[in-house]
Amino acid sequence: MKTRGQQGSGGRGGGDRAQRPRRPARDPARHAAYDVVRAVDERDAYANLLLPRLLRERGIKGRDAALATELAYGTLRGLGTYDAVIEMCSDRAPDPDVRDALRLGAHQLLRMRVPPHAAVGTTVDLVRLRIGPGAAKFVNAVLRKISSRTIEEWVPIVAPDPAHDPVGHLAVAYGHPRWIVSAFRDALGGGDEMADLLEADNARPLVTLVARPGRSSVEELEDSGAMPGRYSPYAAYLREGDPGQIEAVAETRAAVQDEASQLVALALTRVPLSGDGDEVWLDMCAGPGGKAGLLDAIAVYGDLAGLSDEARHGGSPDSAAAGAPEAFPGGARLLAADVQYHRARLVWQTTKDASVVTVDGTEPAWRPGTFDRIMVDAPCTGLGALRRRPEARWRRDPSGIAELGRLQRRLLETALDAVRPGGVVAYVTCSPHLAETQVVVGDALRRREDVEQLDARAYVPEVDDLGDGPHAQFWPHRHGTDAMFLALLRKRS
Repeated sequence: MKTRGQQGSGGRGGGDRAQRPRRPARDPARHAAYDVVRAVDERDAYANLLLPRLLRERGIKGRDAALATELAYGTLRGLGTYDAVIEMCSDRAPDPDVRDALRLGAHQLLRMRVPPHAAVGTTVDLVRLRIGPGAAKFVNAVLRKISSRTIEEWVPIVAPDPAHDPVGHLAVAYGHPRWIVSAFRDALGGGDEMADLLEADNARPLVTLVARPGRSSVEELEDSGAMPGRYSPYAAYLREGDPGQIEAVAETRAAVQDEASQLVALALTRVPLSGDGDEVWLDMCAGPGGKAGLLDAIAVYGDLAGLSDEARHGGSPDSAAAGAPEAFPGGARLLAADVQYHRARLVWQTTKDASVVTVDGTEPAWRPGTFDRIMVDAPCTGLGALRRRPEARWRRDPSGIAELGRLQRRLLETALDAVRPGGVVAYVTCSPHLAETQVVVGDALRRREDVEQLDARAYVPEVDDLGDGPHAQFWPHRHGTDAMFLALLRKRS
């Protein structure tokens, strides 16, 4: 390849410009997406932290920012599927940097509305600039083979036969590790909904905001371009834009919070308790502060939205038997705790009136029977929020579940010790894995005769189809939320 100062074969400087290789067009969105995928692959970076910083530093906005986001997140979600197709179309294993470029190209060809010539051409240009001309030729050949079929045509070729290996087929077809597909299937109680669940898990979720009562309102968020949520009276959806630019969010009067996360916090406040006097609440694993922020506002101002008659009686079939949930009137005090100082500091930054401490919930600094209501948002695999953390599914390891289970049991046990007779504990995980949810709760109930389980569905009557109970299980494909699990346990008086 000639350098800028060389002459062509015609003997005159610049006379052969038309014969020189075409200079690739500037493509900031694809370069940003490639850098994110490489960072995740090479040094275990977190895409949801790195991409916004790159967009900001490089001045990528508007449609280019949306393209970079879809390219990076979509590619990371679909790695398993794309790698199977790339392997089928390649005569050798590509180097990691080339493989990441091929994954970006495959995502454009198979799951985006990018014309094939544009998907191939822009990826080849990127590789020529970032890696070299030899790699660009290889990428061009592989992507042209990939472009010969649609994703619907590729899946039967690269995935196991669904009749003989349904879990393996779903894992390749929807880009999830096999063990996660098995865990989801067990939690759902069968395979009829699996395709819908995995497809929803691969869809980019809307940004959901929470208007903390007494400090903001859904109406204020609507004035900033959001629209009201489906279930939570404090939820609003933001279709586009940076939530950090919304005044209420910048001032921590509102925040980004999944709707299921809002509802499990609300459920804890709605359980009627006996006794007089101000209540004292505990958020035992409060960092980074989402649920603590909502609990803090309700503790002070109460559940200002209350519950409509329709919501009171429109939910699970056991709602009427359990009694309509109550809207907490306010006047409680919240203690928010986390074992890690930096997470406790995030809680302090997002709450207004709560007391925040750095405490190990398994070695509590409080006396038994101190609290009226306790939130145990236990550390977990996070399988319920994979759609928000696109690379997380490939990082999780089932070997860690046993250790997490031991921690979850200890946290729930200390919470049940810390709650007063007649008080209630909410055990919550952002994972539907049975070993982290029903098994943990079931073990606690077998160990303790002083605890009874309430029907959690009765305290989120806005939502249908939460399972057979007595716990409540949210799902992306049913509710458009994270796959959040909720169990409510009352200590007998």
